[in-house]
Amino acid sequence: MSWIKKLGFLTAFVIPSLTILGFYLGGYWNYLTILFVFIIIPLADYLIGEDPENLSEDESMLIAEQFYYRFITFIWAFFQVAFLIWGVWMIATVPLTVTEWIGFVVSFALVTGGIGITVAHELGHKKSKLERFYAKLLLMTVCYMHFYIEHNRGHHVYVATPRDPATSRKNEAFPKFWVRSVFGSYFSAWRLEKERLRKRKLGIWSFDNQMIWFSLLPIVLCGVLTTGMSLIVGAFTWQVIAFFFAQSILAFTLLELVNYIEHYGIVRKEVAPGRYERVNPMHSWNSNHRLSNFFLFQLQRHSDHHANAIKRYQVLKHYDESPQLPSGYPAMIMLAAIPPLWFKWMNPKLAEWEREVYLTD
Repeated sequence: MSWIKKLGFLTAFVIPSLTILGFYLGGYWNYLTILFVFIIIPLADYLIGEDPENLSEDESMLIAEQFYYRFITFIWAFFQVAFLIWGVWMIATVPLTVTEWIGFVVSFALVTGGIGITVAHELGHKKSKLERFYAKLLLMTVCYMHFYIEHNRGHHVYVATPRDPATSRKNEAFPKFWVRSVFGSYFSAWRLEKERLRKRKLGIWSFDNQMIWFSLLPIVLCGVLTTGMSLIVGAFTWQVIAFFFAQSILAFTLLELVNYIEHYGIVRKEVAPGRYERVNPMHSWNSNHRLSNFFLFQLQRHSDHHANAIKRYQVLKHYDESPQLPSGYPAMIMLAAIPPLWFKWMNPKLAEWEREVYLTD
């Protein structure tokens, strides 16, 4: 892999840098990150274009084991915790106008949700206990720890079927999907955890029930941050609570927008009652836009990820046969936020996918 690509994955740190810079500049500069993510990156994606290059099998085996790529994700885990503490300190000690507060919180969520949850997603698929710990740590900062259970044991099993709450349906607008995916995924995680405990002959109130911990730990974290800041400033810092939960909601809403984009309208064939064909690269929307893939650790090569979930981000492949998005995720997120425009752009592409799948039968 070229040095350009190796350095490219470090661009993820540009987004929090812009958030910090915008905060200290003040005023409308707090919207700098938003401008960069939703204007500059889509324009750069258009101008720079796509990257269909795949590594050879030998190269993939070698690069998959290089510690450099894991090190970036490890550093991000430590960085996000420090970034959250900094954000809480700023909210508790610096008076902001409503306009500044909104810009700062949205920009903050683009870091903790757009990059942080992406890194947590990558680490949560790995066998290493350390990587899984970092995944849970990152998800705790955005109140979405159940994602660790539901995504791995639910979504990846039932994707592109009616049983998966995180698979968006054809002609389903994002607000409706958000409600189903957010609440459906949470309760699905409870069902999956209860089944795991039942197999181990443990009750739901067992100390080993991860969902109890996953539901409580973000609240405990918020309590610790609020108490710590209140003691430091000498007054109750309610702003910390508002900030923590606001950035969390925005962060996991960003995740759900990505889920919506990645699987819109895709369905697997039912080969027998309740049984579906095996997941393959045709069952997720794919994007090869070079720049946004750097920022998102190649999450946009989502087709290969679902076909080979344990594969590390740096060696994910492009498949020509996968359904292709017209742009990277930042542009598609803006489109998904406006249902009529989304349907106008994506329904014809979904119809093409349906015809292709039908013709290959």
